[in-house]
Amino acid sequence: MAEVELLTAAGKSSGTVDLDDAMFGIQPNVPVMHQVVTAQLARRRAGTQSTKTRSEVRGGGAKPYRQKGTGNARQGSIRAPHYTGGGVALGPKPRSYGQRTPKKMIRLALRSALSDRARENKVLVVDSWNFDAPKTKDAVAALAAIGAAEGRVLVVLDTDDAVAARSFRNLPHVQLLRSSELNAYDILCNEWIVFTTSTLPTAGDQPASRNDVERRGGEASAGTDVNDEESAGEGSASDEPESSEPQASETSITGSASDEQESSASETGSTGVAAPDDGSIPEGFEIKGNANSMKYHTPDSPYYDATQAEVFFDTAEHAEAAGYESPASMPDASEAQSS
Repeated sequence: MAEVELLTAAGKSSGTVDLDDAMFGIQPNVPVMHQVVTAQLARRRAGTQSTKTRSEVRGGGAKPYRQKGTGNARQGSIRAPHYTGGGVALGPKPRSYGQRTPKKMIRLALRSALSDRARENKVLVVDSWNFDAPKTKDAVAALAAIGAAEGRVLVVLDTDDAVAARSFRNLPHVQLLRSSELNAYDILCNEWIVFTTSTLPTAGDQPASRNDVERRGGEASAGTDVNDEESAGEGSASDEPESSEPQASETSITGSASDEQESSASETGSTGVAAPDDGSIPEGFEIKGNANSMKYHTPDSPYYDATQAEVFFDTAEHAEAAGYESPASMPDASEAQSS
């Protein structure tokens, strides 16, 4: 596992820190990096280009001259593509240039880019920035102290480090990213990559999502983005207690419903039995009960043979006690057949 010097914001050494070989020690895969970066840049395209076809150009509704007798080639409109001022044949129309990139490819491109910068000794780790107030001159002094004053610098910050974000954001050669936004394109666009101990990526970290990687086009993440995410996190944390109470009530309601079902099942079991799997009629329990129609049928009923029973009762009184009705109110056998 490779080691780099751990620096303070003043440029002094405070020890060493290990770089995860899975993130900083692999062989860079150049073709994968190229494909991921190409897809990311393609996603940046607005895709709003549009040309007019001959049917969309104003005018040209009348035939310019008669079909025969002029000696010229026949024409139907002065807005045909070969006319000056005519429409465009097979011209571009608005479309999306986005490409779907597999997650494993995005991760491999990120690890390859980090490993490439680590090989060139362009990865710096700072314990913390510890700026008292957001001042650009303090950020310039810190970069000079750690040896990253020349070239483009990518500074990876914590989400809640708003003071450092506001200190760095006015520097034209510095790009800011949250640790969750780290991607191959932004790493390859900068010469130096500066982490803090809390933002140093490891193999267990979740990389930026596909939508976030493809949406980003190398634009710098300003300090206001860090503040917005911090406020959004506070809002979501305050909502958690409210969302937990309805879940508890739903659990209690579900529990009471299951208790009722168990109690009704126990009552039914005392006066009836469930239908056997083989379709036979239990001995002593000859009255059929249909759960769909909630009707019971005795053996002398004309609907007895057509009834599909889910439960059998020994007496009609027990069937009525279980909530099943007498079939006397049923008009004809067709209704029993349908039930």
